[in-house]
Amino acid sequence: MLKVENLSITFPGNQRSEKVKAVDGISFTIKKGEIVAVIGESGSGKTQTALGVIGLLSEKAECSGKIFYKGVDLLSLSLAERRTYMGKEISMIFQEPMTSLNPVLTIGRQVEEQLLLHDTLTKEAREKRIQETLEAVGLKDVKQLCRKYPHQLSGGMRQRVMIAIGMICYPGLMIADEPTTALDVQVQEQILRLLKEIHQSQQMGILFISHNLNVVKDFSDRILVMHQGKIVESGTPDEIFNRPKKAYTQMLLASIPSKEGVCLPGEKKSETVLEVSHLNVFYTEGKGIGKKKKKQILFDINFQIHRGEVVGLVGQSGCGKSTLSKAILGFNREIEGEIVHKTIYPQMVFQDPYGSLNPSKRIGWILEEPLRIQGKMEEKERKQTVLTMLEKVGLDNSYLERKPADLSGGQRQRVGIALALIQGSKLIVADEPVSALDVTIQAQILELLIGLKEEFQLSYLFISHDMDVMYQICDRILRIEEGRIVEEING
Repeated sequence: MLKVENLSITFPGNQRSEKVKAVDGISFTIKKGEIVAVIGESGSGKTQTALGVIGLLSEKAECSGKIFYKGVDLLSLSLAERRTYMGKEISMIFQEPMTSLNPVLTIGRQVEEQLLLHDTLTKEAREKRIQETLEAVGLKDVKQLCRKYPHQLSGGMRQRVMIAIGMICYPGLMIADEPTTALDVQVQEQILRLLKEIHQSQQMGILFISHNLNVVKDFSDRILVMHQGKIVESGTPDEIFNRPKKAYTQMLLASIPSKEGVCLPGEKKSETVLEVSHLNVFYTEGKGIGKKKKKQILFDINFQIHRGEVVGLVGQSGCGKSTLSKAILGFNREIEGEIVHKTIYPQMVFQDPYGSLNPSKRIGWILEEPLRIQGKMEEKERKQTVLTMLEKVGLDNSYLERKPADLSGGQRQRVGIALALIQGSKLIVADEPVSALDVTIQAQILELLIGLKEEFQLSYLFISHDMDVMYQICDRILRIEEGRIVEEING
């Protein structure tokens, strides 16, 4: 169904660097009804390969080779001709739903758009298909949901909307770029099961990009391993996981987090840096006098974080994890109870790095700006601090002149982590800080966070849906269900 021959994708360099070859002469095929996974570190070329197949590369990109879909070379088509394939024959689920969904259109309108472009269904038939598809991806109260906007949904709910958009026209080939990154384990299993069912009933091919190797192992028929723009190894899951031939593949597998790895023991309590007492959080829905409705999201939340302690926060998507973090940071002021900060005001590492970084500014400016606002450093010292922080999160000085759009998802997340750390706060609220990273970079970031915690006696509120990751870094884990803390798990 899909045949890629000698595909290369190159981007122009800047004054400091030469052209960048993101994809370097790769070839692979996908048969009808086959699931082919692509794994590799951030920046290895996975997403650029996917964008090349569907036709969404940046205008700056130079693309060569051949991409045959059902015998038609897509690279030989005009843009108008290729658009007839985009969305209907080939669809894509993007990694970052907040930046992929239109912030000024309702969810229902955005899901309907594919049907308006590619189908001739009646209005009633469209509404029925939309409702069935949204329910199929695990969303509830879909009629009300269709009237909401992306910012009113949790990260996991937004990702499920993206999946619904990608599958609503039953394409022949679906490209899934980290489709379960923002989802908790239960919903992740539901979505993967759903994709399997659609794939089997429609004989749909799937190009599945993921850094979660455990998911790839159970979900795919074949696996391609990418490194520095090349496919360095390919094979069945059994061959890749049990008999890897290349050292790079072996290194990837060795980086998979496990609850049997590092599990930090509970330490003697030190001074308190954050105290939350009898916290209730509300949202107001509706507009106009008499139409507003107050909805309670969090109920009687009580916990403390001590200096040098990492407290984990785990729960299903929509349970209130991000709502709690926003209340602690002062983003949500419809609260009852007390939130007492006993240190410098906390900083946050956001779940969606692209949505939280200024797209019009370069990385060097973004990192230097908070230091400039503080006014405590001269320009030379600010720039040196920025360089040092970049090095700590695994980036070099060549990233100073790049903009967020020029970075991979994992590289953007590392910039987000550097931005939170650079301001000197002793308490970091980390909302899924490694969910967008491949396993090798994930391990490096967790090691970095642990090292910084020990060196500077930092404290973290660490939000995640991945218990294996939690066990690598947390001293205690709080589990939330439907807005209430229902369990505390000690290290």
